[in-house]
Amino acid sequence: MNTKNYTLSSLRKFVAPEYIYGFGSRNLVSRFAHNLSLSKILLVTDSGVIKTGWVDEIIQQLLSEGFAVTVFDNISPNPRDFEVMEGVRAFNNNQCDSIVAIGGGSAMDCAKGIGICVANDQHILEFEGVDQVNIPAPPLICLPTTAGTSADVSQFCIITDTTRHLKIAIVSKTTIPDVALIDPEMTMTMPLNLTVETGLDALTHAIEAYVSNASSPMTDLNAIEAIKLIYKYMPKVYENPENIEYRHQMMLASLYSGLAFSNASLGAVHSMAHSMGGLKDLPHGLCNSILLDKVIDFNFNASSHKFKNIAEAFGLKTGALTSQYIKTDLGKFMKDFKASLNIDKRFGEFGLKENEIEQLSNNAIKDACTATNPKKISVDDIKRIYELSI
Repeated sequence: MNTKNYTLSSLRKFVAPEYIYGFGSRNLVSRFAHNLSLSKILLVTDSGVIKTGWVDEIIQQLLSEGFAVTVFDNISPNPRDFEVMEGVRAFNNNQCDSIVAIGGGSAMDCAKGIGICVANDQHILEFEGVDQVNIPAPPLICLPTTAGTSADVSQFCIITDTTRHLKIAIVSKTTIPDVALIDPEMTMTMPLNLTVETGLDALTHAIEAYVSNASSPMTDLNAIEAIKLIYKYMPKVYENPENIEYRHQMMLASLYSGLAFSNASLGAVHSMAHSMGGLKDLPHGLCNSILLDKVIDFNFNASSHKFKNIAEAFGLKTGALTSQYIKTDLGKFMKDFKASLNIDKRFGEFGLKENEIEQLSNNAIKDACTATNPKKISVDDIKRIYELSI
């Protein structure tokens, strides 16, 4: 091997938080709060998670150990820029020194945004893009209640810009939580529609990370395992959402896909989903599910060997089939898989009009995730994919 042929662009890094996985890991929150020398905690969550009872349980643990807790729960499903700034005021007004986030991607992304702004004394929208955060945030502990977003282990923070009506991606290792307490039992309270949407989000993370032009052997290992688990257990969770073993396997899949995409980044599905979600305020997992098979079709020839591996992870027989046959079979499988989960939707059902596609496409092409799509994509390409999705 001639190492002189290697360049900086061929190097890969892998970063992850300290995470504790397993049933009952949520009960370690006070121990880690002590380890991180927390004192006055801003607990970031949302009203839906509060109704499940998890928040009260965690608050009681923290209060019993002498921590001061201020709850901030004014968060929308797609956290807004002004909600982050309201959280910053709550943090400062209560002289907090740390953050605990309980919930799905919305709560954890909002918590990350609050921490970024507190540390850097700037508005959240000033950090859009890659490596734009100079000063690390205060200590952050995440307790995820969904299986799919993986915000608890990723260096992504997604916030809705309410002026431009799009979601911005903030990508920085400073947004990685200090500790993630990943307890599969906390996903038992997810309603079925959220279970499916977040499960398809995890699948999209895994597929896009696997074919990303920034992938590596470390991310590939996690991504392909996540795909196998989701293929096997997502239908089982859909049919039997009360089965805690199936929930456990989906939480593992979420963890694996999160470790993969946090380090390999994503692609055009997420670029377009961020744009669409910001414009129409739609669930992120739903947007991903609508776009995934169309973007796979577009990207297939740029990474046919990896898509063959994905097809095999889905149990498809590839054998001596040509790439074109594998592409057709994979496309059909993806559509059938979505239909089996009752999430085979189109954007037209949610009000997307053809005259809005230009704005959506111009926003998507600028998204940070576009840079790692395996195939170079243009605004016109994105327009065509949106058109196919109406």
